[in-house]
Amino acid sequence: MTVSSTPSPTPLRFISFDNNEQFHGAVREQLAQDIEVLFVYAELPHPLIDACRYVMTGKGKLVRPLLVASAFSSVTANNDNVFKSEGIEQKDLTQSDKLDSLLENDSDYDMARRAALAVELLHTYSLVHDDLPCMDDDELRRGQPTAHIVFDEATALLAGDVLQTLAFEVLTAELPTFAPFDAAIASQLLAIFAPRARRMVAGQMLDLNAEASDSISQTDLEAIHRDKTGALIEAATLMGGVCAGATAPQRMALQECAQHIGLAFQVQDDILDVTTSTDTLGKPAGSDEKLDKSTYVKFMGVNQATDYAQSLFNDGRAAIIRELSSGELSRDKLNNQELRNSEPSHSQLGNSQLSNHKNNNALLALIEWLWNRQK
Repeated sequence: MTVSSTPSPTPLRFISFDNNEQFHGAVREQLAQDIEVLFVYAELPHPLIDACRYVMTGKGKLVRPLLVASAFSSVTANNDNVFKSEGIEQKDLTQSDKLDSLLENDSDYDMARRAALAVELLHTYSLVHDDLPCMDDDELRRGQPTAHIVFDEATALLAGDVLQTLAFEVLTAELPTFAPFDAAIASQLLAIFAPRARRMVAGQMLDLNAEASDSISQTDLEAIHRDKTGALIEAATLMGGVCAGATAPQRMALQECAQHIGLAFQVQDDILDVTTSTDTLGKPAGSDEKLDKSTYVKFMGVNQATDYAQSLFNDGRAAIIRELSSGELSRDKLNNQELRNSEPSHSQLGNSQLSNHKNNNALLALIEWLWNRQK
């Protein structure tokens, strides 16, 4: 198969993580190129390929592939610093060359590229199907008309179907511009990805069931969203860590973080649905109320839901600080209860420690950046 017209991807740069926009821009550029490589490989017929390109190249936030890339980079940076602190010999690289060299010579990064593609493909499939008339019947997604409006319902349905299958195929496909897949890593990725994909679909069913019920509790609602929204966020974070060789404690911290922030973002999404305009959201505001959905705002009110979302975010943030501190913070300070439950202050960490801590932790920088954008 000829792919000469497809440009070679540019390796992700090891950008200081106090500059999120540059780092995220590099991830987005890499993902856009990888999407095109995948679609050339897949050889889909028209109009199926047109619908797939339409939904995969819209103005999405790309939270899940960013989580893969950030978890990969944070674990890589943390473990590199741990090796140094323990006197383990490393390559003599400058800060700016460190990850660049790794990415050009290590297939682990290409597995992270595959993982980023997989989670975005699966997420986009779920949005296409959620928007269909038989589900939420939405006409706007990511600031543009939904797939079944631009094409037709059958094409949108099939586009979702094929994106779902590609999400799994991409982990082991023989793709141009990618190193051959690592079988050991691919096996671990599938073990993480498949059950969480199933949970995502089950969560959607529970959500639909809840719409017809007038007796759903807040506990029921949290169970729905831990599957419908949180499962894929867990998958993205864990898959990025696995590609970087995360230890068992690091994987536990990544999962804990994902569970908390996944729910935090869902609570915040419920708040935004009633406090933000359609133009700002990029999808119809007030759609939850229109469908009479159970939401955290309905259970708690805006103010209490806002406090709850913040507490969830703080807990997720603390999990990452404890295990992915890049060796910059002492274990005693990381175990401090005040640090786990609140925003660290300069007095707690020290100016230089705080700066180094944030600049070496892409995942922490990402979730803080996302959270500040949503507030």
